[in-house]
This record gives sequence, C-alpha cells and structure tokens, in this order.
Amino acid sequence: MSSFNLQGQEFPPGSSGLVRINAGKLPSGNRISIFTYVFRSKNPGPTVLFLGGMHGDEINGVEIIRKSISEKIFNHLKAGTVVAIPLLNIYGFINFSRDVPDGKDVNRSFPGTGSGSLASRIAKIVSKKILPLVDFGIDFHTGGEQHWNYPQIRYSSKHAEARALALKSNFNLLVEKPIVTRSMRKVARDMKIPILVYEGGESNKLDPFIIQNGISAIKDILLAHKMIDNHKHTAIIKKLFRKTSWERALEGGIVTYKRESGNYVSKGELIAIISDPFAQREIRMHASKDAYIISHNNAPLVNVGDGMFHLAYEEEKYAAI
Repeated sequence: MSSFNLQGQEFPPGSSGLVRINAGKLPSGNRISIFTYVFRSKNPGPTVLFLGGMHGDEINGVEIIRKSISEKIFNHLKAGTVVAIPLLNIYGFINFSRDVPDGKDVNRSFPGTGSGSLASRIAKIVSKKILPLVDFGIDFHTGGEQHWNYPQIRYSSKHAEARALALKSNFNLLVEKPIVTRSMRKVARDMKIPILVYEGGESNKLDPFIIQNGISAIKDILLAHKMIDNHKHTAIIKKLFRKTSWERALEGGIVTYKRESGNYVSKGELIAIISDPFAQREIRMHASKDAYIISHNNAPLVNVGDGMFHLAYEEEKYAAI
C-alpha cells in the first residue's frame, strides 16, 4: 500500500492529518485556506471524497462533514482512505451566499483555471489536486432559498459507475438527474470517477433531520465498501425515480400548502391554495401526475411561475443488499 501525497504532505498507511490548501486572500489580506482532512487505514482500499460547502449558503453539508470528523467516524477505518473537505467555498460561507463575491458559481466553473475568476480558481484546486486522488465520493448540497429538499441521493443515468454506486448505497431515495455542464460531476465523470450528490434541507438553515441522514449516507457508503464495520445497517426498499418536473404557481399570492416533500400525491390531488391578500380570489393547485414530492417551496408569498413542488416520477423499487 503506497503513501498518499496531497500538496506535498505525505500520509503513509495508518496516518491522518490536515492539509490547508491556499485558496487566495480576502480584501483585508487574510489568507483563505481549504481545510482538507486525510484519514488512512493501514489496509488497502478505495479513496473516498466527502465534500461540503460547494455553495457557501448550503450549511447542512458543511455540518454533516464537520460532525462526521468531530465524531471520529473516519478515525478507525478498516480499509482505504477518506478525504473530507467540510467547506470548499469559504468566500460564499462568509457572505451567506451561494456564490463567490463576483457572483460566479463554483459548481459552474469546472475544470477551472489558475488565471480565471475566483470561482474558477477554486474549481481548479478540486480538479487538479483532489479528484485525481479519489475513486468515488459524495458532494453534499442543499435546496435553494426557501426550497426544502427531502434527503435524496442524485446520480446521472448516463454514468453507469455512478448508478451502480448509488444502488450499492443504503439510501432510500435515489433520483436520476442529468449532469450539468462545467460542474464537478461532469469533470469527475470525464475522469471516470463516480460522484453522487446528496441533497437535503434548504440554504442558510441547519436541519437536524437532514444532517443525520447525511451522516448515515456517509456511514452506509463506507460500510458498503468494507471501510468500516461498526455501523448498524438496516435493510430498506430504495425508491428510485427516473424523471422530475416542477409544479409552478399559476398566480401570485399567499400560499397555504396542503402537501410537502416526502409525500406521494395522486394526479388531481389538491397540493396548495394561492390566495390574493384582499380576499377576492383563490387559486387551487392540483398535482399534474402521480408522483413523489422531493422538494417544496417554503415561501409564504409566491409570484406567478415560481417553482412550488418538485415532483419525481417513473419509479423503480430495489431491495437493499
């Protein structure tokens, strides 16, 4: 089993440590570093990446990895290596923002370049220094502002290795989603590295339910690859959905929600009522198809065309291994 080298630091089998990768400076001159933890077993095995905070306001993912490190989940690996990055986009985190200060999205800036935008420079660190070292991983994300995502694992149907990795996990909600151009998943796929996306909760809010599910996803993927053996694994039926679509507000107004994420709905079922503030009109929203709600809007007020419910359909069911 060979040594593991990151940013010039050597990690022999059985060792662990922290690498601070320089990501630039604040206008004040303070340096910004990407804290990258490495945990190694004495025994050979895969190298797994757990990454949070690609978007700075998606703090559930940050907390999932921070708490996993704090609870020493990676300290006694039976095989392989874990690379854990709690917070990638430090600039966005400081500013309670999805993006970096110039408004660019790190996850739309891959593979990145050292002479490009701030987002592009951060993307390059992942593309050149992190991804070449790993075999597979999970990228932890959260729903947008006032959109709550039920905890789910997303993968590309056109990436056979990612699909196999998702099915090998013990997660109960799997959703096929296309790979976005210039995303980390796109670069990883080109490098033949399967990366799953964990989605859960909403931005700028810590959610214990989402955090616990994320930690369970980490433990389950490690258990599935025999990297840990002290995690209780309960057989479940996986819900796998091949397609998704949005139900959008037909009018603007005050919303009374009748259904929420994690609910099945039938075609024609009442899912929300939108009322004008002057008690003159009500619009009743009904489900357009039989589906499972994987995300819902939490906003009390909506505009016409706003995404209200993210529906998943064309379901398969798989028994857990």
